[in-house]
Amino acid sequence: MSRSRTPLWAALALVASLIVAPHAAVAAEPGTITDFESDAVPTGVYAWGNDAASTPTLTVEPGPDRPGAAEANRVLKSVYNVSQWGGWSHDLAAAQDWSPYEGFSFWVKGAGSGQKISFEIKDGGAGAGAAELFESSFTDDAAGWRQVKVPFSSFTRRADYQPGGAPTDGELDLVAMWGYSMRLPTAQGTLEWDQVELYGTAPPRPARLSTDRPVYPVNEKGEAKVIVTVTTATGRPLPADLAVNYRTGTGTATPGSDYTPAEGTLTFPAGTASGAARSFTIATLKDGQDEVAETIPIELSGAGTRPPAEAPVVVINAHGLPYANPRKPVKERVADLLQRMTLEEKIGQMTQAERNALGKQSDIATYALGSLLSGGGSAPAPNTPEAWADMIDAFQLQAQRTRLQVPLIYGVDAVHGHNNVAGATIFPHNAGMGATRDPDLVKRQGEITAKEVKATGIPWDFAPCLCVSRDDRWGRAYESFGEDPALVSRMTTIIDGLQDNGVLATAKHYVGDGGTAYGSSTSGDYTIDQGVTKVSRQELEAIHLAPFKEAVKRGVATVMPSFSSVDFGDGPLKMHAHKELITDALKGRLGFKGFVISDWQAIDQIPGDYASDVRTSINAGLDMIMVPYAYPAFESTLTAEVEAGRVPVRRVDDAVARILTQKFRLGLFEHPYADRSGIADVGSAAHRAVARAAAARSQVLLKNDGGLLPLRRDAKVYVAGSNADDLGNQTGGWTISWQGSSGPITPGTTILQAIRSRAASVTYSKDASAGLSGHDVGVVVVGETPYAEGQGDVGRAGRTLNLAAADRAAIDKVCGAMKCVVLVVSGRPLLLGDLSGVEAVVASWLPGTEGDGVADPLFGAVPYTGRLPFTWFRSVEQVPINVGDAAYDPLWPYGWGLRTDRPRDRLKAARDRLASGDGASKAAAAVLTLSGRSWNADGSVRDARAVLAVLGTAAALLERSKTDTYAVDDAVVSVARDIAQSAGRRPDLQASADHELAAGNLRKAADLLAQAAR
Repeated sequence: MSRSRTPLWAALALVASLIVAPHAAVAAEPGTITDFESDAVPTGVYAWGNDAASTPTLTVEPGPDRPGAAEANRVLKSVYNVSQWGGWSHDLAAAQDWSPYEGFSFWVKGAGSGQKISFEIKDGGAGAGAAELFESSFTDDAAGWRQVKVPFSSFTRRADYQPGGAPTDGELDLVAMWGYSMRLPTAQGTLEWDQVELYGTAPPRPARLSTDRPVYPVNEKGEAKVIVTVTTATGRPLPADLAVNYRTGTGTATPGSDYTPAEGTLTFPAGTASGAARSFTIATLKDGQDEVAETIPIELSGAGTRPPAEAPVVVINAHGLPYANPRKPVKERVADLLQRMTLEEKIGQMTQAERNALGKQSDIATYALGSLLSGGGSAPAPNTPEAWADMIDAFQLQAQRTRLQVPLIYGVDAVHGHNNVAGATIFPHNAGMGATRDPDLVKRQGEITAKEVKATGIPWDFAPCLCVSRDDRWGRAYESFGEDPALVSRMTTIIDGLQDNGVLATAKHYVGDGGTAYGSSTSGDYTIDQGVTKVSRQELEAIHLAPFKEAVKRGVATVMPSFSSVDFGDGPLKMHAHKELITDALKGRLGFKGFVISDWQAIDQIPGDYASDVRTSINAGLDMIMVPYAYPAFESTLTAEVEAGRVPVRRVDDAVARILTQKFRLGLFEHPYADRSGIADVGSAAHRAVARAAAARSQVLLKNDGGLLPLRRDAKVYVAGSNADDLGNQTGGWTISWQGSSGPITPGTTILQAIRSRAASVTYSKDASAGLSGHDVGVVVVGETPYAEGQGDVGRAGRTLNLAAADRAAIDKVCGAMKCVVLVVSGRPLLLGDLSGVEAVVASWLPGTEGDGVADPLFGAVPYTGRLPFTWFRSVEQVPINVGDAAYDPLWPYGWGLRTDRPRDRLKAARDRLASGDGASKAAAAVLTLSGRSWNADGSVRDARAVLAVLGTAAALLERSKTDTYAVDDAVVSVARDIAQSAGRRPDLQASADHELAAGNLRKAADLLAQAAR
């Protein structure tokens, strides 16, 4: 250091020892937060960026030229080349109290670039990654060293981003600070930093006034009780008497006819504990008119006090208006409300903001916001179901202060359960659910997800993803039910599960996002996500549009366009600008009656300036825009576009009518707040049992030499591999946070824990370094670590489809020493390498929190029944490879899946169910009565020719049946698949047969499998 400094904690202790009253002024020595007097970057200091190239290089270098510095002074040097965002942070290991100080300062050596450089401090919360961010900035307008000093009173809450789980009180409390960040400009350059410290003495801090609620909705001839709380800055009792004055202010309500004016004083004597409360009452009157809501602001004041950041308000509820009458038809209510709305109120309904982007909660009313959302990982603190419900209710309360009291509709990405909520039930991702081939189970998943989502006050789910994933290199492959549009269409039953239980579903991402070409993305360092789907209209219709047709038939309430572009041969066009596909095809030809919601800030990717982005997207048919941060700019821009005639008013009216229709159908006007009756069921044993069954059904047995599986319960098992004991890895991305993360991120059961609950003896060694002798069988659990969206694209940051070297080494060690099974926990097929020494291989996908579901078929509690939703490539050079390709020679074909139940038992169960159906079903049941000569003693097929002939006849009959179910049809055809897989020929025919089965062409499926078996 250049000169002697008093350590921060010593300074704070000195200040604390001298405090005699909350407003005492005590001189404090500067408190050092970070110095750089070492050879290496200090602990807790790290660089970050949107990609590797944008992450600055940090080094500690000599810096004797800083004014006032000693000859031996050292500084932090940051060399950067930022494409989107990048910077560096110092995250403190423990929270520090900065409240005795006036402000924050540091030295910086600039280059005179003229660039604005923002920085932020991290206030409160559970840690540096979950703190509320308050920012300031300086301009690099001169070369050389300068000291930047900013008083804490000048910091403002960061409006464009707040981390999930951060506090949302909007107050810079200073008592639990977790560090700071320096956000470097989008440019190339070098900056040096030194002496980050706290300076000055905090000015007197007044007592804070707060009320129990920010908004008090009340009916005519009612009363609003307002509770006022006083809190001291130090948490100590009041040092002197405190008088708090209150009075009704000027709002839209009329004193004397709408309410009785009130004013008075609340007295808090000296010695009153911090947090003490007093109350007063506001009485409303009845004026005999049907009218919109009216407001009565409450003004609080008093010497030595700081009033609430936002003045509380009493709201006299709207009453007597047709749109507020639940007995009227929805269409009439929408028409009545729409004709009462101003243009600004209409545009507010078309605006969706991220919860953490709110400058203050009253912005919900100020901007008449129609919707809020939680982005991936954007959660309240603590992250509990109760806290979620409290948060949603607080937002809805703010909407009640608006003139028309239109409730918010809150959305969340609950893509495999209520996955943002710690402790919720987490199902397998869609790839695993596609492997189950069980539309009824997928519907049940939707039902449970809806119940858990709704219990936390949320009526809208940004799911399901109906993408048809055609390239395993895509980072969103696991969000797809599979590569076959017929299979994806089958799984649209999840829409019924959601919407039949009071939660709107969202069919996404419309349309073609699963067909983007590798290398076509221009988003950062993504290689395929958000790229271009080059396709004919006929191919788009057959492959990518088909599941959306089925979703519209099921009455899906909302549709979300894709970030990607479509190129019909005349150049790529962003889906958010594609009027032909959104307005003409979706809303026109397909007859979609819901509303279209944009993806996250996606209109910004449309070429042109912001006004053009807004105008183009709305005119293309988007109804609500996920801004998510720039809601004031969006609203003002769209208003200007409408007033200029570039966006027709009828387009706005159509959008708002679609949105309001869904809000009325949900019952939000009558019940805007969380129904907490089901909150105890979030993550309940009953719900987890269904997720466990889904995980079990999703397991695909790819190889089983010698009938190794299922394992014996008395086996001595050796377990290894990176994914054996990692809940975060087995749940994947979109779990608690956007990208997901490794480790115990939420309650659940790892695969290792599940194995230990079954096997008589288990040895676990992640890297297989423990002794290998004395075991009957090895279980090596390998695969991927979590990722989401384009950050999982192959080719980004060196990502490949290969197993990690440590996983491959574990397989080689364990499988070289004993019989073994390899479980692949991943979001897509991977290159597994030499499997000649591996007896059994299972595709476990991303099974969710219920590791018992992986162990159930492993030990024979239930049979293996899953089938591949994606073709498993033989070499990466084959990718992309899909069912129906002219050249098709995979390691395992689409639809492949060995079963461990008996074919004879399967057919008998199907026959019994068909016997009570219509004539065609009964005839099929009669045909399926096979003689004992067709079967081996173990229930497997003896006479393949005879069995295949019977199955073909039964399949033809079932195509005419009106009472058969897909599950029964699947069971019948599955026996033919067993025979074809045993023959080991014609993978192309086997894959095509599974497509035909999903498409409902049973006879064709059976015939193709019979051909493959020859």
